[in-house]
Amino acid sequence: MPSTITALATPPGQGGIAVVRVSGPEAFAIAARVFTPRNPARRLEQAKGYTAMLGRTFLKGKPLDETVALCFRAPRSYTGEDVVELSVHGGTVMANALLEALYDAGAQPAGPGEFTRRALENGRLSLTQAEAVMEVISANGRQGAALAQAALDGALAKRIGAIQTALQSLNAHLTAWVDYPEEDVPELTPAHLTETLTAQQAQLDDLIAGYGAGAVLRHGVDCVLLGRPNVGKSTLLNLLAGFDRAIVTPVAGTTRDIVEQAVQLGEIRLNLFDTAGVHEAADEIEAEGIRRSWRKLEEAGLVLAVFDASAPLTAEDMAIAEKCARRPALAILNKNDLTDSTEDAAAQLAPYYKKVVSLCARDAASLQTLSAAVAEILGTARLDPNAAQLCSARQYAAAVRARDAVAQAIASQRDGFGLDAAAVCITDALQALCDLTGENAAESTIDEVFATFCVGK
Repeated sequence: MPSTITALATPPGQGGIAVVRVSGPEAFAIAARVFTPRNPARRLEQAKGYTAMLGRTFLKGKPLDETVALCFRAPRSYTGEDVVELSVHGGTVMANALLEALYDAGAQPAGPGEFTRRALENGRLSLTQAEAVMEVISANGRQGAALAQAALDGALAKRIGAIQTALQSLNAHLTAWVDYPEEDVPELTPAHLTETLTAQQAQLDDLIAGYGAGAVLRHGVDCVLLGRPNVGKSTLLNLLAGFDRAIVTPVAGTTRDIVEQAVQLGEIRLNLFDTAGVHEAADEIEAEGIRRSWRKLEEAGLVLAVFDASAPLTAEDMAIAEKCARRPALAILNKNDLTDSTEDAAAQLAPYYKKVVSLCARDAASLQTLSAAVAEILGTARLDPNAAQLCSARQYAAAVRARDAVAQAIASQRDGFGLDAAAVCITDALQALCDLTGENAAESTIDEVFATFCVGK
């Protein structure tokens, strides 16, 4: 028999309420040992599912706090087990005292993600939905939360299920034709086989292509600000941060080390790194700052390269542009309020950057221009937040394996191999999709998924 577990389900610290969840076969019996309903005619052990009781909790026989008990009966609960959620006034002392009372009553401390893991084991969630739980919790913006919620609602499982159904139908037909030649099984036409496989490959390609943009919406992206001294990098950082995060002066080399700041730009979280201005260093300290700037460029998932629009581009500017080529990089022509035109500079930079924008980093209206350009470069502008998307590196790797196996099946027919070769490839693709959905996930895989969960979820 599984144990009965308990944990704080709300963030620790001060708050309006603290919710302590109890789940397992003895949930009602254990909760009843610490909770007394205000109505003496009622008993928590006899409560029906989806009901609430007002009462008081006790620790070692002494009154603890006025408490609301929410009751959920198996299998219609989050975990699929009997669940009682006890709500007390928020605060570390009260929540810890209630947990102590429940431990004394026989409950065991829950491990990271143990409630959700029980939901998986009891068939309340698939593995992809379980992974989406933490994505919902950690989402940085509304689009990221919508992506995670779509996965939690089963959109990804349904989309993968449709691909599996198509491949299983092909596989069954091929298996019957190859294994039972004496039966009158109609042979698949090469055209139909290739058409079906191509359609499923396109579906998988679409999922794989959306993974990067989806990850950006859910987790943000490391972004480096790069440019010569005094082009306005620190001014732009302060604009994005909404306060004076970096020192701004007319003196070249004011920023000598990397300044870090997390900012929200539209729906995207930028883990922003303002680097030292790139130029001929006057001393070893500046030289080290510039070396760090180049290293951060190599690591960044997005580059915001800033140029002074009020002055001609220099050799140093073009050296920066060459370093940014073939990267997810945006050229920002800053100080456009000091010039009549930025067209010539934009034309010079365009071959090296995904996009070039002109703005004034002292004007808050520039944020809208910058937000739209970044969303376009990172692909989030084209992403449907309500559509099914891959939401973990594990899912992405499995989808790539499935796509590659389907591609091999198509290639086997193009290269003149028999149908049995295609059948082997399709079987490999189905195995990869089962790995993705968790239908045959190993215990080690499940352990890896839940290692990232917080206690209480």
